[in-house]
Amino acid sequence: MADPRDTANTAAVPALGGVRAEDAFDVTAVAKWLRHNAADATGLDEAPEVRQFSGGASNLTFLLSWPERELILRRPPAGTKAKGAHDMAREHDIQAALAPVYPKVVPMVGYCGDESVIGSEFYVMERLVGPILRKTIPPELGLTAGDVTRLCDNAIDALVELHAVDVDAAGLARLDRGPGYVHRQVEGWSRRYRAARTPDVGSLEELMSWLDRHQPDDVQHTLIHNDFRFDNLVLGQDDPTRIVGVLDWELATVGDPLMDLGSALAYWAQADDPAAIQAIRLQPTTAPGMWTREQVWAAYEQRRAIEVSERDRRFYELFGTFRLAGIAQQIYYRYVHGQTTNPTARGMGEVVRILDARSRELIA
Repeated sequence: MADPRDTANTAAVPALGGVRAEDAFDVTAVAKWLRHNAADATGLDEAPEVRQFSGGASNLTFLLSWPERELILRRPPAGTKAKGAHDMAREHDIQAALAPVYPKVVPMVGYCGDESVIGSEFYVMERLVGPILRKTIPPELGLTAGDVTRLCDNAIDALVELHAVDVDAAGLARLDRGPGYVHRQVEGWSRRYRAARTPDVGSLEELMSWLDRHQPDDVQHTLIHNDFRFDNLVLGQDDPTRIVGVLDWELATVGDPLMDLGSALAYWAQADDPAAIQAIRLQPTTAPGMWTREQVWAAYEQRRAIEVSERDRRFYELFGTFRLAGIAQQIYYRYVHGQTTNPTARGMGEVVRILDARSRELIA
């Protein structure tokens, strides 16, 4: 949900601006900590210039700039947070462990668990430069419909490659809580949504009840990203159809890979979706050459040599819709209670209402 990325093409760059007052931190303290703790402190002699990526509404992301080096700092937001959310050590450690076996992970620089440094834990990573796709594909990238189709192909390959990671070899087997992942997710997100609900959004009880009644057993347990979408993918500067980096590992874990795919498809609006869904679309998934959700399912199943029934596809997509509503509502809760002034958070209530209406249509 945050944006540690950039490109020479301004249309594909997340908004960078001054640090919001509520998110400010002691830059000198960070610089000092880095000089003593970074895996490589080259070029970090002075205090950096700091700018904030404004697009994210979950963990906060900042660009640290020195004359000859740029790094990314990630820290949690202020205010009430779901238990277990915004765990910087976990997010850092997953990426550090993945780097040797999944080369699309950005190199880590260091993690700080001492909250006295800036008032919260944080971690720092290298900056990966390359185009990031937002709601539309920038014309200056020069992507034809055929290029966009290849991009879809490569994106699903990146997801399949992640789901094939040997979690034991990566040292991440500890993330696996055993059978019942689907059940825990349905139960957990239902609990989180109820806890974060504000009076101006729907209860979503009908959707939660449907998910509870229709949940399938776990198919398999693999490493999953849990927020796999185009604006978390860094594209090649020389070839924008190539995936060179996967960002934002806040929600990564070991679980059922079909839940990962369903969550990814929650963002995959297509050209024939209702106008309200088009209005909240964040991905360029209606562009000429983009696959439909059916094509994504078909490609994923073929590459993993599995078959998913229409009934189960419906469950995974509806769960993804519900989970997205839950994430949006947690962000909106912070806005309603004055814990953030981020303009992105202000519109999340409407996102929840639209996803509520959409889920009712799909159930009916």
